[in-house]
Amino acid sequence: MKAIKTSHYFKTMPSPVGELTLVASDKGLVAILWENDAPDRVRLGELVESREHPILLEAERQLGDYFEGRLKKFTVRLDFTTGTDFQRKVWQALLTIPFGETRSYAQIAEQIGHPTAVRAVGAANGRNPISIIAPCHRVIGSNGKLTGFAGGLEAKALLLGVEGVDSNGSGSIQGQFALS
Repeated sequence: MKAIKTSHYFKTMPSPVGELTLVASDKGLVAILWENDAPDRVRLGELVESREHPILLEAERQLGDYFEGRLKKFTVRLDFTTGTDFQRKVWQALLTIPFGETRSYAQIAEQIGHPTAVRAVGAANGRNPISIIAPCHRVIGSNGKLTGFAGGLEAKALLLGVEGVDSNGSGSIQGQFALS
């Protein structure tokens, strides 16, 4: 009987937003899962624990630096292995939002060439497998208010606070795109 080759490895790390589960392939970081994540939000199959996988160690180091205010741009390799083409477009757009800035769902929809797909952008944002690094927390409502987030709104507010963004709902959306 042949052994099944596992392509996803994981390690957990403590963080200010709860325990995070980092998942990697040999190509890059595949997911950052929340402590109380919905089991079907990111489907990955079997995972094998690896405390020494180089991509997991690098992701953990960079996340630690981010939470301590020493890192504004992640450089760990990413491997988006899940999702539809549309979802991947949204996730790639998330990577263009600079540290300390926010975008609305409408702005992301416009950016990816689907200006009427605001709700679909919201749904894709909710399925983002690489939270924090692909910064879905930087996407807020057009009215400036915090909206749904897989890690919870408290975590979203904390992440925005790490970046110096006022998340009380009275702040304005920053960025290069006009609001719809």
